[in-house]
Amino acid sequence: MEARAKMMGHSLHQMLIAFPLGLLATAVVFDLAYVVWRGEGWATASFYMIAAGVIGGVAAAVFGLVDWLALPQATRAYRVGLWHGLGNALVLVLFAASWLLRRDAPTEPGAAAIVLSVAGGGLALATAWLGGELVDRLGVGVDDGAHLDAPSSLSGRPAAPEARP
Repeated sequence: MEARAKMMGHSLHQMLIAFPLGLLATAVVFDLAYVVWRGEGWATASFYMIAAGVIGGVAAAVFGLVDWLALPQATRAYRVGLWHGLGNALVLVLFAASWLLRRDAPTEPGAAAIVLSVAGGGLALATAWLGGELVDRLGVGVDDGAHLDAPSSLSGRPAAPEARP
């Protein structure tokens, strides 16, 4: 099933998720580095990465919702997409709460802020797997007729092989 929200022939949701996923995962790594080495730079970097990751996650979610609403309700893809979306909404809530807890002292996050960050990161692993299941196994967001020699999405031609006379 092709994505409904596209730019230059590609799914906006799939393009946008790379940023928040990478930022939030790196924030967790930096939080753990802060716990081990107590360097203020780790905590400060994590603070800003969480802010950017949550903003990017909300943007990606809008386009994911558009694509999910186009799925037939009686399908496995619809159910997996529901869990993927709800799980990612919770990921964003966990990271947003972590950010709020550190807002007054970004260089010294408390234990609760770190726990929320790590929990959000753990849940993000599961929801990212669900997203992979949607694309790789269920074909959501993949052009109809996609194949190894499909023309460029910028060509204006369909991915499906053209019939030869």
